[in-house]
Formats: sequence, C-alpha cells, structure tokens
Amino acid sequence: MISQINLTVLFNDPFWIGIFEVTQNDEYKVCKFTFGPEPKEEETYELILNKFYSLNFSNPISSDKNTFTEKKQNPKRLQRKIQKETAAKGIWTKAQIAIKLQHEEGKLQRKKKSKEQKEQEEERRLYLKKKKKLEKHKGH
Repeated sequence: MISQINLTVLFNDPFWIGIFEVTQNDEYKVCKFTFGPEPKEEETYELILNKFYSLNFSNPISSDKNTFTEKKQNPKRLQRKIQKETAAKGIWTKAQIAIKLQHEEGKLQRKKKSKEQKEQEEERRLYLKKKKKLEKHKGH
C-alpha cells in the first residue's frame, strides 16, 4: 500500500488555508483546513501530528493515473516545472472539485435533515391540533 500526502498552505482572502491531498491505492481524497492568520511551521507540524486523523476528508475519487512512479529529474528542470505549476492558474482544480463535491454532499445532508425536522414539526402540530379538538368535544 503506497500513499502520498501533500499539504499546501495558501492565502484565500481573508484566511490562510491548508489543502491536504491524499493519494492511496489509486484513490484521491482531499480536505480543506482553515488556519486563520498565517500559520507558523510549528502550527503546521502540530496540525499534521495531532489533528490529521480527525480531519474530514472527502469521499475517495478514483485516480486515473499512478503518480508514484517518478524518476529522478534534473534539479533545474524540476525547479522550472515547480515555477510553471505555481504560476499557472487552476493548479488546484482536482482538489477544488473534490472539496466542491464534499460541500455539495454536506448541503444535501443538511437539506434532508431539515426536511425531516420540518415534517416532524408538522406532524407534532397536527397531533396537538387533533388533541385540542378532542379536548373541546369531551366536555359536551
């Protein structure tokens, strides 16, 4: 079992956020963590060591390619590649999609839960109304 974990810290106005990307057994999971002010190295280490397993990751998305087979690259070429990736917009498209899916699932769950609560409240009101109606008729 090979797993790869990436943490990227970036500024998303007005907060600093960390995006965890986990690739394991050809599955891709992502989680967004909001730091608030700019995190120090100690805070990121503490997050990784103490809170990593309690983070709420998205459902696994099957990965279409294996990213673990990397050969050694020329350091200058690697540096150019890193500069291109950080300069290009849309670097987090896969992570953003996974976070968006996770957000949509949460939204659907909240809607379902609120709908159930509304139905229960409506049933309770109808029950009280019937009970009140019966109480009125008992006296006569």
